[in-house]
Amino acid sequence: MAGNSQRRGRRLTSKAGAPKGTGGKNKDSLAGRGRTLPADERPWHKGYSGTEKLPQRTAWKQDKERRAAAEEGRAPKIGQPGSKDTTWGRGGGRGVPVGRGATAGRGATGGRGGKPTSRSGPRVSPGRKSNPSKDTPELLVGRNPVLEALRAQVPATALYVAQGIDMDDRINEIIRTAADRGIANLEISRAELDRMTGGVLHQGVGLQVPPFAYQPFGDLVAAALEQQAPLLVALDGVTDPRNLGAVIRSAAAFGAQGVFVPERRAAGITATAWRTSAGAAARVPVAQVTNLTRSLKACRDAGFMVVGLDADGDTDLYDLEAAVGPLVVVVGSEGRGLSRLVGETCDLTVSIPMISEVESLNASVAAAVALAEVARRRSVEL
Repeated sequence: MAGNSQRRGRRLTSKAGAPKGTGGKNKDSLAGRGRTLPADERPWHKGYSGTEKLPQRTAWKQDKERRAAAEEGRAPKIGQPGSKDTTWGRGGGRGVPVGRGATAGRGATGGRGGKPTSRSGPRVSPGRKSNPSKDTPELLVGRNPVLEALRAQVPATALYVAQGIDMDDRINEIIRTAADRGIANLEISRAELDRMTGGVLHQGVGLQVPPFAYQPFGDLVAAALEQQAPLLVALDGVTDPRNLGAVIRSAAAFGAQGVFVPERRAAGITATAWRTSAGAAARVPVAQVTNLTRSLKACRDAGFMVVGLDADGDTDLYDLEAAVGPLVVVVGSEGRGLSRLVGETCDLTVSIPMISEVESLNASVAAAVALAEVARRRSVEL
């Protein structure tokens, strides 16, 4: 008589799966939670550099580290609060980057394993920020930025329009221009567009564009020198893409021929910068430089006067007689202002006179004030 080993449908493999050690189990428990946040994105770490108000415990840790560093005569190992955007988008889900380097702010899934929480403010769980490849396309949103990009013949691969959008002259021109250029026009639901943009205000339209094409620095300087009144703007460590976009918008408004920024530790042209510039990034050339100090020296050799904005500057902005000549206006970072080497490279440091006791202005606001004064002087002198 046939035994169990001969029955039809018998099991040929062991019921037990492959053995798994502690490391494999721990790895499985982290699945779906993304990468571990670096110190400058952890609100409980003394190295936190987020834009939200510091937790009391973190502020205490940073203050303790400052005192210890002062006693030991070294630089404190702490973060730079306000220098890194760590907010969430308002799309109701996890913050999804809108283009390279731009993260959307607050969301509703703040706990481990995707459990909804009512927490708002800084991200406190891993995996909230991704680092897409520099070669991936970006989604440019907003009616003015999209229209300006299409007018400037910025390369684009697809146009997304929300269903039921309120049609106005800008939307009509956007759709018509995209069709004339052979760009795919895709009508999607507003919810889908919200998901694609991570909840960022998109005004019902988004344009998929390839990575921003930076101008070579040498060409930027040469083109400026061909103008009657050469004017360039340099940014020293500005890390907020919204500030970068606002500076580009001011540069376009007040006649600057270009903007240049460092490649490292500084914001680049992302979809957020595009949107903040209201499309001015399509008209103002932007260059990335490897070494900002060396580039400023090259500008000096080319005949530019290099002027740095500094709250403790030795020259009043309203007394800046060099404004009528070839000029480079250098704007410092949001937190620490001009770096030491950049400050030493400047021919002059200029302060903006203020009536109140406010310590300093936002980087983009300071740039706008300075460029407006330069434009005013030039309109009188030229």
